[in-house]
Amino acid sequence: MKVSKLANWKTLIAIAAGAVLAGGAVAVASDAGSIAERIKPAGQVRMAGETGQQTAAAASGEARSGEAVYNQACAACHAGGVLGAPKKGDAGDWQDRLPQGMEILVQHTVEGYNAMPPRGGCGNCSDEEIESAIEHMIAGL
Repeated sequence: MKVSKLANWKTLIAIAAGAVLAGGAVAVASDAGSIAERIKPAGQVRMAGETGQQTAAAASGEARSGEAVYNQACAACHAGGVLGAPKKGDAGDWQDRLPQGMEILVQHTVEGYNAMPPRGGCGNCSDEEIESAIEHMIAGL
């Protein structure tokens, strides 16, 4: 009985594919821990009030600097004036706001004002940290 050359090639390809798949399965089984590490979530979602939400500085009781809060939460809008946000260091943008006083500026930030969300989007910022961020934005005006 003669076997065609095509059948020989099919058999060789099937054997080679089986060997590759079997070898891959062994590698995957022995490397399951590293795969789990590579595909783990990049972060976690937490609701306000849950432990673990605070930053290291906030958890330790230290207030973050105005610059740190600005860079974390405020710069996204206030660096470029998104939706009318007054730009950091731009006297013209702040000329109507500054006469209202710091108390009103902090209140607007804490409660949300126009397009700005409550606490300026920094849910774990204290009122003092928010005030420091405002002072950082208006420094030198």
